[in-house]
Amino acid sequence: MQHVRFPDGHTCPALGLGTWRMGESARERPREVAALRLALEIGYRVIDTAEMYGEGGAEEVVGQALAEALRAGTVRRDEVFVVSKVYPHNASRIGVRTACERSRRRLGLDRIDLFLLHWRGSHPLAETLAGFEALLAQGHIARWGVSNFDLDDMEELADVRGGSACAANQVYYSLGERGAGHALLPWLQRQGLPLMAYCPIDQGVLAANARLAELAARKGASAAQLALAWAMQQGGVMAIPKAVREAHLRENFAAAAITLAPEDLAALDAIFPPPRRKTALAMV
Repeated sequence: MQHVRFPDGHTCPALGLGTWRMGESARERPREVAALRLALEIGYRVIDTAEMYGEGGAEEVVGQALAEALRAGTVRRDEVFVVSKVYPHNASRIGVRTACERSRRRLGLDRIDLFLLHWRGSHPLAETLAGFEALLAQGHIARWGVSNFDLDDMEELADVRGGSACAANQVYYSLGERGAGHALLPWLQRQGLPLMAYCPIDQGVLAANARLAELAARKGASAAQLALAWAMQQGGVMAIPKAVREAHLRENFAAAAITLAPEDLAALDAIFPPPRRKTALAMV
């Protein structure tokens, strides 16, 4: 499996598991916890969540699944990389700290491995970073980053005191939404910052793409697997698709073993042309 490297030298698998829209229904919770338990058994080691997902419900699902997996000996804590995010309206200096405390409580963790600002809001970046720095000093987070930041946002962040400590940027990036690959991804690569790609299968749309499926079949893969393999092969990109069904969890995980040749990448470019100019960053 390919890996991405964070600025502090820590490496993680280039395939993680997203939890958007988990934790929204008490009836679905046992199924979601079971899915995360299975994911850890399959070999997933990066789990991405946020206080926004189910208004904390997804973090509770992750926390329960991880606690059960730790008790069962499926994984050790240091083997799992947990990512969460703070709402922009909670991103004041004090708000970041209290939001992190709530997230850690729901996750059942002393430390969150990567804590992200979910998107830009009204609080000055300097305030948010001061909150992040306090959390780092207290050992409540191991590193911090941002989400939904375009190139101009990243350049502004870099000029803020402490901004150079940013560890990652999570954005919408896929074959169907390649805008981030024009200017943002090359900038992140030059800085040694991973890009975490959410919705790497375009919320399932790419899995049903006939032309992608035809190309994937030649490699004995599915359309979704080819889309994930493409994302992970871009250099410094981690794909974090969300899945609950066992078949999808296993299918996505197997994508990490697919290597695309130059002719495969050229064929994908023909189907999904790379942007010729900078476009607005896609968001969902």
